[in-house]
Amino acid sequence: MDSLIASLKIAGSGMEAQSTRLRIVSENIANARTTGDTAGADPYRRKIITFAEEMDRASGFNLVDVKKIGTDQGDFVEEYDPDHPAANEQGMVKYPNVNVLIEMADLREANRSYEANLQSIKQTRDMISSTIDLLKG
Repeated sequence: MDSLIASLKIAGSGMEAQSTRLRIVSENIANARTTGDTAGADPYRRKIITFAEEMDRASGFNLVDVKKIGTDQGDFVEEYDPDHPAANEQGMVKYPNVNVLIEMADLREANRSYEANLQSIKQTRDMISSTIDLLKG
């Protein structure tokens, strides 16, 4: 039973980590065209997530955890639009360093990982039920 409980805990931690990743990617997509509040101000900066393996001291299992949510220090995209309220003196507007195609790929990968962990939990739950049924009979 310990290995089944370990499987549930590991898959649960994976789901939690991927849920956080989905939130971060969604936030990036939502802010893909967000500019600064004032002329020449920096816009939204893409967020990135880092995972780590962490030992659960109570159970002794290695689980997935969010190590850090940081920002991508890549260059902003600049476009010429002198009529935009966030344009600088040269008429350039800074846009976030968010590439929607990359974010959509990350979103899809995180969603698939979440679903794989969910499927693992369902199968483990079924194995636990079968084990209990065998012990009853």
